[in-house]
Amino acid sequence: MSASPDSPVIVAARRTWIGTAGHGHADLSATDLAAALRDPAGPLSERVPGLTIDRQCGSGLAAVLLAAQGVRAGDGDLVLAGGVESASTAPLRAHRPPRGSGAQPVPYDRAPFTPSELGDPDMGAAADALAHARGIGRERQDAYAARSHARALAAHAAGRFDAEVVPVDGLARDERARRLDPALLARLPSAFTPGGDGTAGNASPVSDGAAVVAVVPERVRARLGLPGLRLVGGLTRGCDPRLPGWGPVPAVRELLDCTDRTTGDLAALELVEAFAAQVLAFTGAFSLPDDDARLCADGGALALGHPWGASGSVSVVRLFSRLVRSGAPAGSLGLAAAAVGGGLGVAGLFEVVR
Repeated sequence: MSASPDSPVIVAARRTWIGTAGHGHADLSATDLAAALRDPAGPLSERVPGLTIDRQCGSGLAAVLLAAQGVRAGDGDLVLAGGVESASTAPLRAHRPPRGSGAQPVPYDRAPFTPSELGDPDMGAAADALAHARGIGRERQDAYAARSHARALAAHAAGRFDAEVVPVDGLARDERARRLDPALLARLPSAFTPGGDGTAGNASPVSDGAAVVAVVPERVRARLGLPGLRLVGGLTRGCDPRLPGWGPVPAVRELLDCTDRTTGDLAALELVEAFAAQVLAFTGAFSLPDDDARLCADGGALALGHPWGASGSVSVVRLFSRLVRSGAPAGSLGLAAAAVGGGLGVAGLFEVVR
């Protein structure tokens, strides 16, 4: 069945290299990173509106889904959507003291994900809790992390990232990816909870980076003769806020059900690898092998880095490269998904059109 003329289609997708916070992009603000992705030959008009959304680690993917909704509704024939994060230059935050108290502001690391009575766990502690709940041991988590790094190194060596990246001063590759020694991984201490299996080796690093895609209606794509990724469907669903890493499971289940697809129909999957435990909870829920070749085939956030606001859109850029740039046939399906602090999952299903 042919797509509607107003169906949203991604026809371009680019990202920056991803730097570890405090290192490669340390002197670049979020504005600098995002501006690097614009076309220098075609600056945006001052009449073009903008919108900022915050859905934590799912923000970049949520922005793409929101852009697609706007295109489908006829609000525009070209919408740029994506995400950016500069953890290196993020401002310090503090709670205001009561007026007249004479007390000083109290710094804090993050705003609450949920009300305290619902637990509001840090994501690392929540990943440990999810691993315990799903029976995911340390050895599997370390093995998955090592495989993600190995895949990213192979992709770098083969130049598979080059066409999707806009170089920014300071980095010539994704900074994090490296060879991980299994023996060293096994010796790393628990990073989040006493006796927990989450470590600095099987968790993603705090990172800086940006990604953007161009979304147009199908009639514009057809007129321009460009290949692209059509959005088949996308949604956000909630889960237990104490186990936020589970969020992609109900979101993807419902998305596949409502589009009459299964994981067996997918040519490519990109799941934001915030923690190895989250990914393995997902693969277990869908009876996928830990080393499924379709899942983050060139490595994911564990190896490339996790710039929170950008990672969801990085996943879409990766799908574009893996399916559109690689020449996958029309009709090939790709899935992008992310877990969100507070107990949410964001998912998008895309189809190659040519």
